[in-house]
Parts: sequence; structure tokens; C-alpha cells
Amino acid sequence: MTTSTTPRAGLNPSSGALSKLRERLPAVSNPLRPLLLAAGRSSGLKRAVTALPVTRSMVRRYVPGEAQDAVVSATREILASGRAISIDHLGEDTSDPAQAEATVQAYLDLLADFGRLEVPAGLPVPALEVSLKLSALGQFLPQDGHDIALANARRICAAAEAVGAWVNVDAEDHTTTDSTLAIVRELRVDHPTLATVLQAYLRRTEDDCRALSGPGSRIRLCKGAYAEPADVAFQRGEEVDASYQRCLEVLFAGEGYPMVASHDPAMIDTAHALAERTGKGKDGYEFQMLYGIRDDEQRRLAADGHTVRVYTPYGDEWYGYFMRRLAERPANLLFFARSLVGR
Repeated sequence: MTTSTTPRAGLNPSSGALSKLRERLPAVSNPLRPLLLAAGRSSGLKRAVTALPVTRSMVRRYVPGEAQDAVVSATREILASGRAISIDHLGEDTSDPAQAEATVQAYLDLLADFGRLEVPAGLPVPALEVSLKLSALGQFLPQDGHDIALANARRICAAAEAVGAWVNVDAEDHTTTDSTLAIVRELRVDHPTLATVLQAYLRRTEDDCRALSGPGSRIRLCKGAYAEPADVAFQRGEEVDASYQRCLEVLFAGEGYPMVASHDPAMIDTAHALAERTGKGKDGYEFQMLYGIRDDEQRRLAADGHTVRVYTPYGDEWYGYFMRRLAERPANLLFFARSLVGR
């Protein structure tokens, strides 16, 4: 992806060469995306793909490692560069209470290590954050899943506050949205800095942004990475882009703290323009990007005085995350295919 070095004016960066490029992209990127996302949920394909040495080699681009030591080492490097971090212990769709408890313990152990990290001076917000998937905390266990996930999230929130870290509740597929936002509202009563994620490709998200953009809110807005039906989600790239821009406008006009989770230069430029229009200073919002993607742009934005938070996953349940990254970027899939052929 080309690095954007100079913000472009206006809120509709969809003309000229960029527009022509986008017209060509769907024919290249869309056909395989549903197949890759389905593959990400296939246990048989998971066994085959994860057994390949080349897979583990390539996945290091997006996941610093499976063990806590690996992500702590990556955290030190990110913090030393002046960027912030949000760490996700990979896993979702937990059907075993013991596994949910193991996930909670992984976060508690990670947060204990947070207290020993040297954070960069000058950031207007906490540099350290953890991202939680409620389904990994027991959200859909057959008995009392809502209460179990809520209680587990409370434990993590308390541990995070003790070391001055933030917590963000991540988004999953659309069937989880109502349950997730209900738990978020309950958690925010005692933990008002709690953030959550909204996905612009869902048709409901613009309304959710309005409902959740009040004082103290923190919303990470991303485009979305799951396969969703057309009745609940926009299917065409230009529709998703337009929704993302509308949602950004709502969040920047609100009283909360928008978190712009995108690598798209057009969306980054939109955020710059909206910040100027609404009077939000650089301490009133932040950019978020994935570990291993557009690192130069991350550093450029941070050097320009913006808060840049790097979403950094770790753990042995990396397969689904890896497949979503392949589905998002055709170049990743091509590189992976070439690696297989060259084995």
C-alpha cells in the first residue's frame, strides 16, 4: 500500500486516479474473500495450513509470536518508537469455561508485565491497552454466558486500571453485536474509559456511532473483516468507504474520542480534514493500525505528533486472524501463494 505523506483536502477523496483504481479493485479482491473467510473457520484447513513451515514464517509479519515474552518484546519496540499499543490475546468462540478462564489469566499475566514497561513520555493518553473478544471470555457459553463474560471482563478492567492501561472490547461478526454492546454499557458504569469497536460495513453502524459518541466515549472505527450477509452489511468497497466516512463524521462531531482504525490513505485524510473542521486537536483522537502493516506510515504519523496505536495480536490461535489478513489484501495472498510454490 502506498504511503500517504501529505494530507489531501476535502472529505471525498474518490476522484481521479484513486477512483479509477478502486473501480478495478473489486474484480481482483472480492471473489476470493468469502472463501478465505470461510477457510478461516474450517478446522480441517486449519490443520493443513498451520502445519506448513512457510505459514508460520509469513504469519510473523502480523503476529509477533505465540508466547507472552514475544509480544512484550514487540511492545517495547513499539513504545520506544513513540507509538502506543493495543494487545489482543487471540481466540474467540470459546465453548469451554476452562478456556475462558485461561484467556482471562493470560490477560492478567500480560497486565502484570505492563507495570514493568517503560512508556514514552508526551503521549496525551495511556500508551498501553488490551483488546478483548467477549466470545473468548465465555460470552456464548450455554449457561450464563453473558454473566460469565461480564464478570471476566470486569476482572481484566480492574487489573488494567491498576497499571494505568486502557481496555477495548473488540467486535466480532454481526450476530454478537447486540450482546457485546449490552455488556459494554454495563462495564462502562464502573469503568468509564472502556472502549469498544464498531464496524463500518454493518448497515447499523452509523446509528450506533450516534448512540455511542457522547462524553467520555472511545470508539475504534474499522471497516470490518468478517463475511456478512447483504441484508446487514454493505458488500461493495465503495459502499463501505462511504459508510466509514459518514461514521467518522458522526464520531468527530460527537463528544468522545474517535479512534481511526484504517490503513486507507483516503480515510486518514478524511480524519485530518474532520479534525480541522471540528476543532479536535491531535490529542482528541488517534490512529490505529495493525502490527506489520504500513509501519513507515505509522511512524510518520507519530513523528507528526499524532497518537498512533498498533493493534498487536499474539497467541497460538492465530489461524483465523491470519486468514482475515489474507482476505483483506490480495497482495498478501499472492505472496503466500508464491511462497508455497517456491518451497
